Amino acid sequence: MIYMNKIKIFFLIVFFFHSNSFANEIKSFEIWKKNFKQRALANNISEQTFDLVMTDARFLSNVIKYDRYQPEFYEDTKTYISKRTSSKKLSKGVDFYSNNKELINIVENMFEVEKELLLSLMGIETNYGTYVGKMDIISSLATLSYDKRRSEFFTKELLILLKLIDENQIDYKSLYGSWAGAFGFFQFMPSTIKNHAIDFNTDNHINLKNSHDAYASAANYLKKIGWKKNSPCFYRIDLKKNTPKKYLNVSAKKLHNKKRLSFFKKYIENYDELSFLKSNYNVAIITPDKDIIPGADTLNPAYIVFDNYEIILQWNRSLRFALAVCTLKDKFKNEL
Repeated sequence: MIYMNKIKIFFLIVFFFHSNSFANEIKSFEIWKKNFKQRALANNISEQTFDLVMTDARFLSNVIKYDRYQPEFYEDTKTYISKRTSSKKLSKGVDFYSNNKELINIVENMFEVEKELLLSLMGIETNYGTYVGKMDIISSLATLSYDKRRSEFFTKELLILLKLIDENQIDYKSLYGSWAGAFGFFQFMPSTIKNHAIDFNTDNHINLKNSHDAYASAANYLKKIGWKKNSPCFYRIDLKKNTPKKYLNVSAKKLHNKKRLSFFKKYIENYDELSFLKSNYNVAIITPDKDIIPGADTLNPAYIVFDNYEIILQWNRSLRFALAVCTLKDKFKNEL
C-alpha cells in the first residue's frame, strides 16, 4: 500500500510540473503574439487581417515534438526509400494519372517537366492528395516562429502567408496542412507559394488543393529553379576503399567537391556500368547514411548525383528525400 501511494504521489508531481510548464508556455506564447503583431503591421499587413487570422492562433506543443524528430534523420536510406516508392504507391500514381491525364500532359508540355517527376513528388508529399495534413497552419507557423530553434525562418514564412491572405490570394479558412506549415498537394511553404504558385484555372485564387493550380505551380517551381527534362538525377555506385573522405557528402546543405564524372573513375568499382553517361557531367558523391545512422559504413551506400538531384534538394533539403523522388520517378517510366 505504501509503495502504491508513492507511485501515485510521483505521478501527481510529474503531472503538476508538466501542467505548470505548459501553462507558462501558453502565457509566454501570448506575449510573443502581441509583440509579433507590431512586426506584422510594420511589414504592411493590415490590422484587420492580423486580428482575423491570428486571434485564434494557438501554441501547439506537438509541433515542437515533430520538429525535433523527423524520420529522414533516423531511417537508413534503404528503409526510407523503400517506404516511399512501394508498388502500392506506384499503382496509386498510375491510377491518378489515368484520371487526370489531360491536365498532367498539358502541364508537362507547357513547363517541360516530366509527368513522372510530378507524380513522384505528389505521391511522396501527400499520397496523391489523400493526405495533405490536418494541422492549423497558422498555429503551426506561429508556434515555430515563437520557438527559438528556427525562429527567424518561420517568422518570415508566417509574415509572407499573412501578406498573401491580406492580398486575398489565399483563403485563410483553407489553411490546414503539415506541422511545418506546408500546404496543398505538393506541400508548398508560403515563400514558395509567393514566388512560384499559379492561378492556373483563372478563378482569381491560388488553391493548391486543386489539381489544376497545384500541378501547374509545382511544374512552374521546378522549371524556374532549373530542372532539366530528361537529364539524370543519380546512380548507385560502389566505392573503392581508397576513396578520400573529402569527396563524400553527408549533408544536404551544400554539396562540395563536385568534379567531372571522369575524375571519379579511379574511385568507382562499377564505373563501367556508367559508360553510357557523358564523362564531362559535373557530379558529386553522397553517402547519406554516414553521420546519421550509428555504425554506418563510411563508403556504403554511395551515389553519384547530378544537377537535377540538387534541384530536388532545393525542394526539400534531405539527401534521402531526393533519392526517393528520383527512384519513384524512374519506376513510373515503365508504367505510363
